[in-house]
Amino acid sequence: MRPGSAISKTHSDRDRRQKMLPLFDAHCDTIYELDARGCGLRENTLHLDLLRLSRYAHPVQVFTLFSDLGEASEARHPAQNAETFRHLLSVFHREMDANRDLVTHCRSAADIAAAHRAGKTAAILAVEGGELLSGLSPEDVYDLGVRIVTLTWNYENSLGGSHKTGGGLTPKGRDFVCRAGELGILIDVSHASDALFWDVAELATQPFLASHSNARAVCGHSRNLTDQQFQALCRSGGVAGLNLYADFLSNGPCTICDAVRHIEHFLALGGAKHIALGGDLDGCDRLPAGIRGVQDLCRIGEELSRLGYSDDLIHDLFYNNLHRVFSAVTG
Repeated sequence: MRPGSAISKTHSDRDRRQKMLPLFDAHCDTIYELDARGCGLRENTLHLDLLRLSRYAHPVQVFTLFSDLGEASEARHPAQNAETFRHLLSVFHREMDANRDLVTHCRSAADIAAAHRAGKTAAILAVEGGELLSGLSPEDVYDLGVRIVTLTWNYENSLGGSHKTGGGLTPKGRDFVCRAGELGILIDVSHASDALFWDVAELATQPFLASHSNARAVCGHSRNLTDQQFQALCRSGGVAGLNLYADFLSNGPCTICDAVRHIEHFLALGGAKHIALGGDLDGCDRLPAGIRGVQDLCRIGEELSRLGYSDDLIHDLFYNNLHRVFSAVTG
């Protein structure tokens, strides 16, 4: 065997498996980072770009509009919040237009299917933090092509409380959740307070989402879901997306095995049809060892396969579960 041939074979095997693996990831903050760093979505040095996404079969990526607007921003500077939202939305559309050979903005399951037929990445538009939606009705949000709304980030807003502040849904938040569901907007409870989570669970008449949240029993962080919360999410028909931020996976050094432990915990709770990926790529500064970006998400599948899990389960986790929920809510 010539030097390096074993490594080359390993890489070629991984490339082949990756091209057979579909991907539907529930959360990234890449749009914010593109704007902050002045780079483009086609190819960059961030966690995620279109060329690396295209290594997967049928890639679908949720692109989240996010900005740290500060505490009580809706009261202090609502016009600035609205301008920030419009600017981030323009960055998203700029990248969709500049890379239309590789990606298309999808508003429905039918749009995703069309993107797959064209060999393109399907891009889903989301917003993180109700403070970004100052002055917008649920109808406005829907008409702008947003299909997922993460109700809170780290601050309380006019919709409700975060995991850092506490507090449930406000009356406005309750109205928003109900109307968004009627329109076909998927409600996301990542970053929510425990009280807000249970308010959404009580109101929900269709599946809801925890786009980038892990198991609190495995890593005791308030950003993660309790077993009871995950089971309520399952009962709604929804999914939890595995967050790859190391601080939410482990209290110490973090590897892919730590990420898999969260998956296995949710599986033990009967969650095989209710786990997805929500890597939080470009929204975190520390990933598990062995994960550099979207190109390495397949290594989670490899570890699950090594442990004896079936291809069907891996494909459910990587794609089918989230696709089912998105289709059910958005049509």
